[in-house]
Amino acid sequence: MHTVLLVEDERWVRTAVKRTIEKTGLPFRVLGECENGLEALDWLQGHSAELVMADIRMPVMDGLTFVDQLRERGELLPVIMLSGHDSFSYVQHALRSGVFDYLLKPVETEDMKACLSKWMKTRATSGASPARDRDATVRELSPVEQVVRLIRERLPGDISLTEAAAAVHLNPSYLSQLFKQRMNQTFVEYVLQARMDEAERLLAHTSLRISEIAERLGYADISYFSNTFKRLKGRPPSEYRKTAK
Repeated sequence: MHTVLLVEDERWVRTAVKRTIEKTGLPFRVLGECENGLEALDWLQGHSAELVMADIRMPVMDGLTFVDQLRERGELLPVIMLSGHDSFSYVQHALRSGVFDYLLKPVETEDMKACLSKWMKTRATSGASPARDRDATVRELSPVEQVVRLIRERLPGDISLTEAAAAVHLNPSYLSQLFKQRMNQTFVEYVLQARMDEAERLLAHTSLRISEIAERLGYADISYFSNTFKRLKGRPPSEYRKTAK
């Protein structure tokens, strides 16, 4: 069975889409369900699916922003956009973002079947295996590059030097020296910078409140979070959000 991540903010629509997939008779099953693009990005950090179906208009992070963020992370996961808005501008943006296909809601069984069949044919022709390619890439990375990748994958969560060292089978002290030599900053400094970069991204691309962003990044004290952001980015979160929109 091929696996699908379904990203749609309305539960009844997710139920309808799942039923439509089942009616096609093709070997697909919905492995995960998310209510917005940000939740989907989080889900993909700990899970994998072969295909994503995402609505265009969702709260917090819409489908088009989700695809853009997915591509920025280097993920080539195929995405089928779902929308009830037959707008050419949406289609243009979706196609520029490299989506696999575009379906209008409510999706008819015949249209869903044609779309999924096309995906299966394309995948068989290309012989693609994202999981295998990703594993091969990780094996080719240096220990520091693997740690940097691990830090990015763990965001918005935190990771300690001990955990990172264990992941690459190195002594923490040795990894600390190696990291500083390669990255020109300490492990702790890099993690802090990565977290503030993530805060910057969330401020620009989501509708989450600043307090929610702080909590998401592990800061119980919003004042401390704001001061840290200002120290690294030169301005407080509220000011950055105004200019980023």
